[in-house]
Amino acid sequence: MLVALLLVMIALSVGIAVKGLQLDAQIDQQILWQLRLPLVGSAILVGASLAVSSALLQVMLRNPLADPGLIGITSGASLFAAIYLLLGGASLAGFASYGLPLFSFLGALLSTFLIHAIARRLGLDSGAGVILAGIAISTLGGGVIAWLYFLADAQSLRNLTFWLLGSLHQADLLLISLTLLPVCGLIGYAMMQGQALNWLYFGGQAAQVAGLDVKAFYPRMLLISALLVGIAVSLAGSIAFIGLLVPHLLRNLFGHDNRFILPASAMTGAILLLMVVWVSGAFGGVAVPVSMLTATLGGPVFLYSVIRLAKN
Repeated sequence: MLVALLLVMIALSVGIAVKGLQLDAQIDQQILWQLRLPLVGSAILVGASLAVSSALLQVMLRNPLADPGLIGITSGASLFAAIYLLLGGASLAGFASYGLPLFSFLGALLSTFLIHAIARRLGLDSGAGVILAGIAISTLGGGVIAWLYFLADAQSLRNLTFWLLGSLHQADLLLISLTLLPVCGLIGYAMMQGQALNWLYFGGQAAQVAGLDVKAFYPRMLLISALLVGIAVSLAGSIAFIGLLVPHLLRNLFGHDNRFILPASAMTGAILLLMVVWVSGAFGGVAVPVSMLTATLGGPVFLYSVIRLAKN
């Protein structure tokens, strides 16, 4: 069912299901290859990456509301992107323009290593240590970004604001093709760890009894989550709510078996962002910030799921 829905949303988003494209016309080919296909590709990769990343974090942190924003990974990526934009990187052309994705990706990795180091230094259990370290990193990153807002000129301020609100129009086919294989590899590896993630539900000691090396497994999964977030943020900026909503809702509906939740999260995250692409088409070509739409569409659904869970 999810596969069929994903294919339908791809068709709707590209525009084939709404109105046919005359591919023999040069302008239609340009629209297809330079606008529609990069937009759809970004939505699929970003939605799947954020959803799977959050699904991993919710298991490792034993927190059903965990997402990359909670533990500071998104904040680190956004901070490095903000620094790049403030330095005038948005005005660069050619291959130099790919500095923004690179900077945001490096920011996600650096924040992850800092969070892991701080958590180990705190000497707390893995979940509590990572959450506390993530809050610290997120707060620090937010403070620095606020100063960058204060110091930025008008054009840099506009670029920074638009990027922090998220946009699926930033990536081209080259960037998407470069990130396709890493995203598929990371998500595929995460799916292979479904049974090991199930063992973690019973605690670290139970997982060790089952044969899992928790001390090696935990940082490996945290790194995979960070890589997925870094790729997602590098493609589309900061997008709220997708990671928090998708795996949480799926677990409320279908249980906690990660052998199902992880692939279902990848497809559902892609479907939701494709729905955003489809809905944004109703605004007459205006580039509506993605986080505005994801919060508007996902907020009521998430609130309903929380109320439903509380009643049970």
